[in-house]
Amino acid sequence: MAYSLTWLPDVLEQAGLKVAEVPGWKDRGVRDMGAVRGVICHHTAGPKRGNMPSLDVLVHGRPDLHGPLCQLGLGRDGTFYVVAAGCAQHAGPGAWKGVTTGNSSFIGIEAENAGTADDPWPPEQMEAYRRGVAAILAKIGAGAEMCCGHKEYALPKGRKDDPSFGMDDFRAGVAAILSGAAGPKPLIPHIDEGGRRTLRRGMSGDDVKALQAKLGVDADGAFGGATEAAVRSLQREHGLVPDGIVGPKSWAVLAGN
Repeated sequence: MAYSLTWLPDVLEQAGLKVAEVPGWKDRGVRDMGAVRGVICHHTAGPKRGNMPSLDVLVHGRPDLHGPLCQLGLGRDGTFYVVAAGCAQHAGPGAWKGVTTGNSSFIGIEAENAGTADDPWPPEQMEAYRRGVAAILAKIGAGAEMCCGHKEYALPKGRKDDPSFGMDDFRAGVAAILSGAAGPKPLIPHIDEGGRRTLRRGMSGDDVKALQAKLGVDADGAFGGATEAAVRSLQREHGLVPDGIVGPKSWAVLAGN
């Protein structure tokens, strides 16, 4: 069965963010969510190399805790990986703003970072983190105060130390985005250095038709589900983030085909 958070990819994409859907995410969860009250921010405490090396653990869990361990993973390049549309095991005992039902009331985001001083947070990852949280809070009608770190939520105090950045400054950045003070900042360029548009689902035109011809799908000039699936397949084949968006890296691969 499909769980209730199927709106996550659309909300993130509408905020100009990169999104990759993990196969099976719509039917993944320990149960369905309750009313979503906010977002809990985490870091993975995973490897220092790679974009999202902890993804398999987030999906399937650990020997002591079965997955999913979050609804969203966040890669070092700012890509959101949609892991689960249902309830995830990310919060544990705790409280924030009077809410004590963490797993069923908060969306969990696990951002790839070792959590140590020698693993700095890339600017593009932090920008995506703030904008992704803001997009979710706007969707549920909540303010920046309904975003907390796992270290702030968890009880007893000191049980968790993630994420490794300061949450007051993070919330201030989220609040600026929600108020419009931060201004829009799409993370994906609209046109690459070769003058080619960034293409994604819902777009149309001759460049979409040319893309479809290269991919070997029906060249009707409308970027729909079949085209997106073909793009994701190409991206996986070439070791790219399978977000289904044709930007500079995907165009470079296509140019070499």
